[in-house]
Amino acid sequence: MQLNDYLQIADYRQQVFDIYTRVREPDVVPEERWLRFRSALDHLFKTHPQTALTPQQVTKFSSLPYFPYDPVYRFILPIESLKDKEEVRINLQDDGPTLLLPFGQVTLTLSGESVCLTLYWIRAYGGGIFLPFKDGTNGNETYSGGRYLLDSLKGADLGREGDRLVIDFNFAYNPSCAYNARWHCPLPPPDNQLALPIPAGEMKFY
Repeated sequence: MQLNDYLQIADYRQQVFDIYTRVREPDVVPEERWLRFRSALDHLFKTHPQTALTPQQVTKFSSLPYFPYDPVYRFILPIESLKDKEEVRINLQDDGPTLLLPFGQVTLTLSGESVCLTLYWIRAYGGGIFLPFKDGTNGNETYSGGRYLLDSLKGADLGREGDRLVIDFNFAYNPSCAYNARWHCPLPPPDNQLALPIPAGEMKFY
C-alpha cells in the first residue's frame, strides 16, 4: 500500500467511529438513530475511496438493504462472566492468526426461546469487544457467512446503559467479505451459530 492508502483507511475508521458516536446519542429514539446510521453508512459506502465495494459496485450502489426496523430485536442486557474458556484461533489470509477470548455472554429471549451469545475479546493491540453471529436467515435473506453486531476495535459499539449492554439486531451488519472476495473476515465461532431466524439488520448484498 502507498502512504495515501494508509491515511484513507485511518479516515474511514474515524468516520465509522463518528457514525457510532451518533448512534449512542441520548434523547434520540432508537429507530431515528437507525435511520441516521443507515444514511451515514450509505454515504460512506458510496463516496469513500476505501469503501468495501468494488468500483463496479459503487456505480450501481444506492443503499444497503435492511429488514424494516423492529423494536422487538432491541435489548438492554447484563453481561454474564465466562471463565476458563479456550481462545478461538482464526487464521485470516492477509492478517494471519486472530485470537478471540470468550470473556462474557448475554442471554435474551427470541421467539419465545432463550438464547445465549458469547462476547469475545480480540487479542490485539488495544483489544475490543467482538460479537459475531449466524442465524436462520443466512444464505437466503442474509449473508451466508453471518453478520456482526459489535466490533468495538473498529468503532462498532452500540453503547451501554449503566452496566448493561445495548444489543440491537437492527444494527447487525455484514462483514466486508460479504461484498467481494478481496476481503477476508473472521466468521462467527460455533457458540454464536443460531438455528432460529433473526429478521433484523442488514440483508444480503446483491
